[in-house]
Amino acid sequence: MIYLDNAATTKPCKEAVEAAVNAMTSGFGNPSSLHRAGLDAQLIVDGARRIIADTLGADSSCIYFTSGATESNNLALRGAAAAYGRRKKRIVASSVEHASVEETLASLEKQGFEVVRVSPVDGRFRAADFAAACNEDTFLVTMMYVNNETGYILPVKETFTAVKRRFPDIITHSDCVQAYMKLPVKPASLGADLVSLSGHKIHGGKGCGVLYIKKGARVLPIITGGKQEKGIRSGTEPVPMIAAMGAAAEVLAPTIDSRFERVSSLRSRLTELLSGIEGVEINSPEDGSPYVMNISAAGKRSEIMLHYLEQREIYVSSGSACSKGQQSGVPAQFGITGKRADSALRISMTAETTEEELVTFAEALREGIENVRG
Repeated sequence: MIYLDNAATTKPCKEAVEAAVNAMTSGFGNPSSLHRAGLDAQLIVDGARRIIADTLGADSSCIYFTSGATESNNLALRGAAAAYGRRKKRIVASSVEHASVEETLASLEKQGFEVVRVSPVDGRFRAADFAAACNEDTFLVTMMYVNNETGYILPVKETFTAVKRRFPDIITHSDCVQAYMKLPVKPASLGADLVSLSGHKIHGGKGCGVLYIKKGARVLPIITGGKQEKGIRSGTEPVPMIAAMGAAAEVLAPTIDSRFERVSSLRSRLTELLSGIEGVEINSPEDGSPYVMNISAAGKRSEIMLHYLEQREIYVSSGSACSKGQQSGVPAQFGITGKRADSALRISMTAETTEEELVTFAEALREGIENVRG
């Protein structure tokens, strides 16, 4: 099997698996229980919270565990709307956000909020455009760090700096799912008040996410019940998945730079291989994240080519896994339309990807272009 769909999910690392198993066997108690078994579980949660906080350069009190990045994004947007939306009604967002942000924004619009979506100009986002879209009625700006479909790196720091310079009280949120453990993610440096993360994108397990909430930023809960996570996110914590995310972050944090260099080298090799295949166009920017490469395959429909490759045990995607094969509209924002969009494939790598795997993929793609109809 050649797995090139790591932007959708990653294979759990052995440290994450071991941590999860340990939490299920030795730390199976409820963290809210007042006896020793509960304390043991709480210590596991606290340990993972400290690890993740350290990777962000943040205080552990700012880390809140959720069921995943979709919930983290919902909590950030809906929670901020609940906290600030009585007086202010405008939200400014990029036009290429993940579905968990975009669909939440659409829901908030139906509740009476105004959402201003800022699009790229000539394929580039400009911080000044986001600042210009803000006014005295704006309470939130949301911008993802790395686009999950194209690998485009958005100017989060520049944008949040420009916004805060004009309107210091605006809350800033960044979906950092495709950036965390691939690029340095430091909320203080980015100027982000809220940051969303996911465990299964960093070789942890599915079912655990994080919302970083800067001290002083207000977010009201969207799930109520017990008082877990200081009342911000009620519900018994998924201790095994929290342990897995913490273990994965601890393993990956020291190697962010070396892994980036490794994947950059792989991307260059893949670009070289694809340049020899007639009809292949690269849709991702050269200065984007090397972990995600979007290409178009000679007008061959994405779904057909995807299944052709799958028959050879080569796994790629046609876009965001959350879109279930439906076009999100994100490529069009970068000028990728028509047959070029219909034939788009996303190849997403990790440092474990090998050059031999890329050679095999490129050859299979060449054969597919030659043999597949439409």
